[in-house]
Amino acid sequence: MNMNFDLLMNETLTRARAEMEASGYEQLSTPKEVEAAFARKGTTLVMVNSVCGCAGGIARPAAAHAIHNDKRPDHLVTVFAGQDKEATAQARMLFGEDHLPSSPSFALMKDGKLVAELGRYEIEGHDPMSVVTNLQGQFDEFCEEV
Repeated sequence: MNMNFDLLMNETLTRARAEMEASGYEQLSTPKEVEAAFARKGTTLVMVNSVCGCAGGIARPAAAHAIHNDKRPDHLVTVFAGQDKEATAQARMLFGEDHLPSSPSFALMKDGKLVAELGRYEIEGHDPMSVVTNLQGQFDEFCEEV
């Protein structure tokens, strides 16, 4: 059996990006796009996407379902670790020096400042609903009612 790895990876990446876009997240693929998105007033949820199993099985489903809450971020964006490397590096830099890079992960920004985050260790090995609950708890604390 001859499997084309590049074809498989391209399909995986296309699906992972499409899942986030279908959930209402804006793809940020350049450092300038990251800077512009982080400069917006209000709250911004950043999902650091990846191709690992916990991203596909836990983080992306949680990202889609967490936003169905009375309080939710004003803006939804995503960067793709390992794919849009410069954009991801810029986002991580803007999260601040106390941020520990991990993917998948979530960062909640308010007026351009990191106010809460969920790292891979809070995603991997957990069920999607516990991640949704954690995210919605952050929304309840930092976001306005829709």
